[in-house]
Amino acid sequence: MTADHFRRNSESKVTVPGADKSAKGAAAALGMAALRNALADGASLRVTPSGGFATAPEPSTCQGQWLLVQSAGSTGAAKTIRRHPASWIASFDVTIDQFAVGAATPYAVLGALGHSLTLYAVLEALHLGADLTVLTGLTPRAQARQIGENRVQVLYATPTQLRLLCDAADRPLTTLRWLFCGGGKLDSPTRARLHDLFPNAELREFFGASETSFITLSHPDTPEGSVGRAYPGVTLAVRDGSGQETCGPGEIWVNSPYLFDSYAEGGCADTLWQDGYLSIGEMGLLDDRGNLTVLGRKNRMITVSDQNVFPEAVEALIMATGDVGKFAAIPVKDPRRGHSIVGIVEGPTNLTLAQSLLKSCRDGLGPHATPRRIVFVDDMPLLAAGKPDLLALQRMLETAI
Repeated sequence: MTADHFRRNSESKVTVPGADKSAKGAAAALGMAALRNALADGASLRVTPSGGFATAPEPSTCQGQWLLVQSAGSTGAAKTIRRHPASWIASFDVTIDQFAVGAATPYAVLGALGHSLTLYAVLEALHLGADLTVLTGLTPRAQARQIGENRVQVLYATPTQLRLLCDAADRPLTTLRWLFCGGGKLDSPTRARLHDLFPNAELREFFGASETSFITLSHPDTPEGSVGRAYPGVTLAVRDGSGQETCGPGEIWVNSPYLFDSYAEGGCADTLWQDGYLSIGEMGLLDDRGNLTVLGRKNRMITVSDQNVFPEAVEALIMATGDVGKFAAIPVKDPRRGHSIVGIVEGPTNLTLAQSLLKSCRDGLGPHATPRRIVFVDDMPLLAAGKPDLLALQRMLETAI
């Protein structure tokens, strides 16, 4: 295999503690075996949403190994992303250079192999020759125990996964050196709890997407609310509606060696290329030190009484209160105001909590961004990445109206 191919390092010891404990664990064990065999053959891979792997035909216009993985589909139909191994291998090299990881730093992942964050971490561990613990399908309490028993030093996870881990762990986990968090913004209460759970670890939040891979990386001096500065090798631009760079809110454009090649299946009108830069429809602000604040997706932005509102801002504020575990802000049509927002919380109905959350929104964001009401549900529908399934929640509200 050439240097551009994912490497299957025979020194990597892979452990799947949940293989005999749950269907998800068993699927992860089968998926890991299939992945390692496929990597040894240097074949192109198609990753199924359940975390299975199949040999994929090479694109007719391209030669070499390719990876096809499905996007999360949180705001629309899932799309199949095609990327070349070099686009991820380049960031493996950044991890080695920036964080001094390698064959002697055991890794762990918590999610399903079909989620691109989990798959990325798995391939990075195998490429480096590091031992890997795949904790798919285990309860958060069991995951925490395995992190300690396997002396894990590097963990990749989403904010939702980390909140569950904080709730379940019964003692500090002292072996962890690096905690990489992606797939959403961490709230301040969870960040503080992670410091207690992993007292010897440095936390690095990153912002990115299936199409872009890494865009930004946080640092110890990253301002509150920001997702950090450009990841090494990334050039960022924020452009207004006329395509000019702006100091105000605008569309985020990215140029880097980590970008995907194309969609193998599906597509998105907000995914645009221009002069080597890619936009996936995210809106944001850049400060004078290069710190990026993400406002939300262009296709989620709504108008309430003629004012632009990003539901993501409502979600971030509510999660920052530390009073709820899972929350989503869902827009609904409003004949007088254009739109309004319904807040959905997982848990038993609690009118006192609902009033407290509404007050937090009014104080922090103003009346236009305050949900019209709070709805409580027993179980929040989630995607494989651990994010709320916004389409399922939208359908639920439409059915209820």
